[in-house]
Amino acid sequence: MSKERLVLARQLQKKNANLEKIGQRAEKSRQIKAQRQNNLPKVSLNAKLPISEHADKVAQALQKHQLIIVCGETGSGKTTQLPKICLQQGRGIAGQIAHTQPRRLAARTVANRIAEELEQPLGKAVGYKIRFQDKTNPQSYIKLMTDGILLNEIHHDPLLLNYDTIIIDEAHERSLNIDFLLGYIKQLLPKRPDLKVIITSATINPEQFSKHFNQAPIIMVEGRSYPVDIVYQDFDKEQISQQEAILSAIEHCFTLGDGDILVFLPTEKEIHEQRKFLHKHFQHDQRLDILPLFSRLSQKEQNRIFHPAGKRRIVLATNVAETSVTVPGIDFVIDTGLARVSRYSVRSKIQRLPIEKISQASARQRAGRCGRLRPGTAIRLYSQADFQNRAEFTEAEILRTNLASVILQMQTLNLGKISDFPFIDPPQQRQINDGYRLLYELQAVDAQRNLQALGKQLARFPIDPQLARMLISANQLGCLSELLVIVAAISVQDPRERPQQQRQAADQAHQNFVHKQSDFLFYLKLFEQAQQQRQNLSQNQYRKWCKQHFLSWQRMR
Repeated sequence: MSKERLVLARQLQKKNANLEKIGQRAEKSRQIKAQRQNNLPKVSLNAKLPISEHADKVAQALQKHQLIIVCGETGSGKTTQLPKICLQQGRGIAGQIAHTQPRRLAARTVANRIAEELEQPLGKAVGYKIRFQDKTNPQSYIKLMTDGILLNEIHHDPLLLNYDTIIIDEAHERSLNIDFLLGYIKQLLPKRPDLKVIITSATINPEQFSKHFNQAPIIMVEGRSYPVDIVYQDFDKEQISQQEAILSAIEHCFTLGDGDILVFLPTEKEIHEQRKFLHKHFQHDQRLDILPLFSRLSQKEQNRIFHPAGKRRIVLATNVAETSVTVPGIDFVIDTGLARVSRYSVRSKIQRLPIEKISQASARQRAGRCGRLRPGTAIRLYSQADFQNRAEFTEAEILRTNLASVILQMQTLNLGKISDFPFIDPPQQRQINDGYRLLYELQAVDAQRNLQALGKQLARFPIDPQLARMLISANQLGCLSELLVIVAAISVQDPRERPQQQRQAADQAHQNFVHKQSDFLFYLKLFEQAQQQRQNLSQNQYRKWCKQHFLSWQRMR
């Protein structure tokens, strides 16, 4: 197994090496590998997907090169078929195939899909690991996870020896985690000659990835097989609301054909409001199914998206449907041209989530969600001039975020200076200085930017350095149990729920936990009452209690 080779090689180099013990350990590892080879599920590719025609080309490139870039439109099948191509090439035997996704929803749905195609129960040959959920076992061949989970594993497995293959999916999204992983992998490859890496991207600037990895080969996979007609429908925001503009676009789609419609909206809140608006308008039409799609959606709700019930569907989605998740059967796309973007404010020192115009590349991605099975139509609710004035590509997250957390992780992992790290888009010195300034204020580094004992402590928390610092101070000030609750509450999404139709009832239910002096003490009061209920009620009753008080059981957990 890959994780034993290095360890055994080091042991053999010792002067007083116990050859018998090393031999026994090597034999045991060899038997585990042979067993994995024997238990390998039967692998067949989905011939309907465009990538299947390129399987031989991918396999040959993987044999010749340590790292390859597979580039193709969404829907080309690269996400589900690449790990299977790797299995066919004997990868995933000596170590697992790590397969990263930018979003939790995608990690879950992709794992489900691959397990289905291999005719295996989820969690056996194929598993997934996301925050708060681990559906894997040591016998798994393919492990889906968010890029954040893989980054976290570097702390206890710096050479990533558990894996013989790593697939970084949707690399064009250029999240902070993805950029950090790509830089780390570039440094790791010479130390792990047995490791193979596949980077996948939509047709967005793949040359940049190739250049970063010393002209790594790019394999292009054609995805969309039917033309998509682009229609611009700019509307006067003073005359007509966005909800009405979307309704008008939906009605236009009805005149063009009877396929499903995918609508892109910037936020979950807007999805709920648009859904309510459409339900009201189409209340007598039993042939329509209006479905939401966003990252926090429950498993049951997600299944409705991927297993159509025979009605015509209008799917209202955030940009999770832009690249991470393929919604089947879409003929029409309506694009508001907006998305929520994480952006750091240097002045207020907080990470904000403003709604901004998407880039041209993102708009093309959205349009590419239709035209899979037959010609499609994408309606953009903005003008062609507006489209042409937009940025060509989405700005990498590393250029619009605070780097304190990244610097802290790099210092802890002894990865050298951030200015020397091989990022695809190196951050500006101003950003680096700002990150160090925050760490200095938190007493994580000294004036010379050397990591302090407190900094090492902060790095061990899987949360923002400022929140971690609150916990360390709380421990010193004797209020740790209270701060644990408050920090937990502000590091996850708000546990309160306010369904569109029951806002008043929800606000009334939440009044029970209000504290006159502080919003933070609200969380404390809420948690104490919830804990009491948890101890007195069965799990089922406790879930009901959460529901009655408009609280998310999952987030309370």
